[in-house]
Amino acid sequence: MILAVDVGNTNITCGVFRGEEIVASFRITTKMPRTSDEYGMMLGTLLEKNQVNEKEIRDAIIASVVPNVMHSLQNAIIKYLGITPIVVEAGIKTGIRVATPNPQQIGADRIVDAVAAYELYGGPVLVIDFGTATTYDLVDSEGAFLGGVTAPGIRISAKALWEDAAKLPEIEIKKPEYVLGKDTITSMQSGLVYGQIGQTEYIIRKVKEENNVPDAKVVVTGGLGRIIANETSAVDVYDPNLTLKGINIIYKKQNRRK
Repeated sequence: MILAVDVGNTNITCGVFRGEEIVASFRITTKMPRTSDEYGMMLGTLLEKNQVNEKEIRDAIIASVVPNVMHSLQNAIIKYLGITPIVVEAGIKTGIRVATPNPQQIGADRIVDAVAAYELYGGPVLVIDFGTATTYDLVDSEGAFLGGVTAPGIRISAKALWEDAAKLPEIEIKKPEYVLGKDTITSMQSGLVYGQIGQTEYIIRKVKEENNVPDAKVVVTGGLGRIIANETSAVDVYDPNLTLKGINIIYKKQNRRK
């Protein structure tokens, strides 16, 4: 089995793969500083709770956008699992070509999403990840990563509302019944969710127009992606495990023997 680790700004998401199948997945918060021993103990406990024998994990791979956790996390995997993990970084085989002026500036999370979307759903494909930031990335029919859009994520926008406006409360992010809110909470929910739907539809339309890819498939992932995907016909596929699948696909391209 392979341990795939996605280190995001909010959560560290781990998936255990047996071939193409995800046999277990779990999350650890990213923002709390931890030692390698703490990561190691948490990984061991969570694997056990998910009925995964850590001795059956023969390799590991990490995609990270948070450099300051990597030393402790890598050392935890080395110390507690006896594995030196692969890291998704410049120079690694991915199966796609980054056709931007500065390829090294493209985050590992965006690369693995693009790889998964292209490999699983074909190109051209526009992949949208509703994470801490909302990202839109286009891969053409030849597997070239052409560029992307970065926008504030829904939770970032919500946090800005209730932290920077004294009378606005912290709210649950969900779609209200009507666009026109009847009170403070539903008006905020409407602005966040319907506003994100409108942004999503507009950016999809403009990307397709500017790049002459009217038939590009639109693939969505990310924790809040389901809310948006369910509300617009502009989205073709919602795949909650797209990022982990992309990490697993990249692992298979490394010809690593274990």
